[in-house]
Amino acid sequence: MSPETQQRIDELVQNNKIMVFMKGTKLMPQCGFSNNVVQILNMLAVPFETFDVLSDEAIRQGIKEYSSWPTIPQVYINGEFVGGSDIMIELYQKGELQQMVEVALAS
Repeated sequence: MSPETQQRIDELVQNNKIMVFMKGTKLMPQCGFSNNVVQILNMLAVPFETFDVLSDEAIRQGIKEYSSWPTIPQVYINGEFVGGSDIMIELYQKGELQQMVEVALAS
């Protein structure tokens, strides 16, 4: 990954309390897994930002290196990598995601 791509990802992750790297946008997800993440965050009624990896091949590949996670979507809360669709569903069902989000938004 180029230093420029690394810096762009760093800025997106650090400047947004909840950042989702996904296929499509929060208004128009382009895959089911991305849609799952958007729906969960919408149910929590929290502000979040998205980046459409389909619009930028460098970010699409770079984010996989950045997190050492091979799939998209990828969710970051308070600068920390949380996981993808399956992990978000699990955390939501356990009630843990709500707590993570509340802590992030309070800080």
